[in-house]
Amino acid sequence: MAEEYIMTSADLERLKEELKELRTTGRNEVTERIKEALSFGDLSENSEYDEAKSDQAKLEARILEIEYQIAHATVLEDRDLSTEKVRTGLFVKVRDRTFDETAIYHIVGAPQADPLENKISDESPVGRALLDHSVGDVVTVEIPSGNDEIEILEIFKK
Repeated sequence: MAEEYIMTSADLERLKEELKELRTTGRNEVTERIKEALSFGDLSENSEYDEAKSDQAKLEARILEIEYQIAHATVLEDRDLSTEKVRTGLFVKVRDRTFDETAIYHIVGAPQADPLENKISDESPVGRALLDHSVGDVVTVEIPSGNDEIEILEIFKK
C-alpha cells in the first residue's frame, strides 16, 4: 500500500520547485564534476570521481523521493480546514505544563517537518498526540524522561 503524504498546496509547490532544480541545475553540476574527475585519469585512485558519483547517487535518490511524495500527495486546501480540532496543516499554540513554556507549532506531513522552524510532523509523538483535540484539551505525550502534559491554547490558520 502506498504511503500518503499530507501537505498544503504551498508545500506541494515547494517540492515541485525543488524537483525542477534538482533535475536541471543539480544534475548538470554533478555531470560536470564527473566529467572533470574523469579527466584526471586513473579511476582506481580518483577520490574526486568517487565523491562525484556518490553525490550523483544521493541526488538521484532525492529526485525519486520527491517524485514519490508528489505522486502520493494529498493536498489540504486551506479553506477546507476547520480550526475546531487540531489537524495537519493548522497551527496550534500550546503550553507545556511540565516545563511551563508556550510554543506555536505548525502541524505538517512528515516530509515537511522541520523542528527548527517549529514544523512538527503529524506522525511525531507530539503531533500525533495533538491531532483531533480542541482548545482547552490537555494531552499527555510520552517523552524519554516520562510523560509531558500539553494544553492546547489556540488553533489557527496563517
